[in-house]
Amino acid sequence: QVQLTESGGGLVQAGGSLRLSCAASGGTSSNYVMGWFRQASGKEREFVAASSRSGTSTYYTDSVKGRFTISRDNAKNTVYLQMNSLKPEDTAVYYCAARLGVRIDLTEYNYWGQGTQVTVSS
Repeated sequence: QVQLTESGGGLVQAGGSLRLSCAASGGTSSNYVMGWFRQASGKEREFVAASSRSGTSTYYTDSVKGRFTISRDNAKNTVYLQMNSLKPEDTAVYYCAARLGVRIDLTEYNYWGQGTQVTVSS
């Protein structure tokens, strides 16, 4: 069973940047589509970004396009989320997720991390 551990969250001013990391253990990350989700206080969890198993295909929700970049290093079993030009509305707990299979999906993932808090101050 894959275990996912996120890191890199924190407090940043609006316009700043953070890079989240998600380390996978107990499995080979190249076997999984990897995604990032977030959940703001009082709101439902939402899809943010996903990467194909090789990293050659990526997909983003509209609100982060041009600001966030998902990437992965399968040799290190790690996926990243580079977040630039952060806005207060990006404040949320960010979760890493892994999905068996080939197709990028916006909702169906098999494994989830515990989350890391990102807070953007105005």
